[in-house]
Amino acid sequence: MNDRFGTLGLVMAGALVLTACSPDGLAIVEQPAPEVAMEKVPADPSHYAARSDGSRMISAINVADYHPELLKNEVAYETIEAPGTVVIDTSGPFLYLVQGEGRALRYGIAIGREGFGWKGTGTIARNAKWPTWTPPPEMIERDPPLEKWKNGMPGGESNPLGARALYIYFGDRDSGYRIHGTNQPRSIGYAASSGCFRMINQDVIDLYERVDRGAKVIVI
Repeated sequence: MNDRFGTLGLVMAGALVLTACSPDGLAIVEQPAPEVAMEKVPADPSHYAARSDGSRMISAINVADYHPELLKNEVAYETIEAPGTVVIDTSGPFLYLVQGEGRALRYGIAIGREGFGWKGTGTIARNAKWPTWTPPPEMIERDPPLEKWKNGMPGGESNPLGARALYIYFGDRDSGYRIHGTNQPRSIGYAASSGCFRMINQDVIDLYERVDRGAKVIVI
């Protein structure tokens, strides 16, 4: 395990963390993304091209800016979990979507920075396209200009939640944690958030189309 994530591992599954997707969560760790030796199907650069998404545009991602392991790949992945399960490995940091027959789709992600990491199990109870982001009161208190978004920032490329959000619930309660896109794609591969899991917008759109509501989420 790369030691930049060695301080993660606090089990926070019982807490509701309303600041989990805050945009002030960047604490970039100046270390290269880890290499993982796995049989894999290489990423398709065209997946990261600019594209329209309804009335909005998704900006292109220059794949040369990212370690190849952080781009979407199909990889060998042995697990007892059922196909459709989302497994988030904070030591990668990677998100795996189990495909069955010893395979998974793997995406690079950004995870919670020190003090905001967690491990546990939940479910995807709802999802949204171009979700609204609403800063909690304590964030507005720290950063008064956010007052203008107290009733919600409309979806768009400048929104911290990016193009899609998948909402993680603990039982019947919204955990406050999301798997979501980002307006800071260069944070992928780092401990940079307040507990949510960021993805490149093209990747979170792909995941959104594949994951059913009710899907199990395991954070390890």
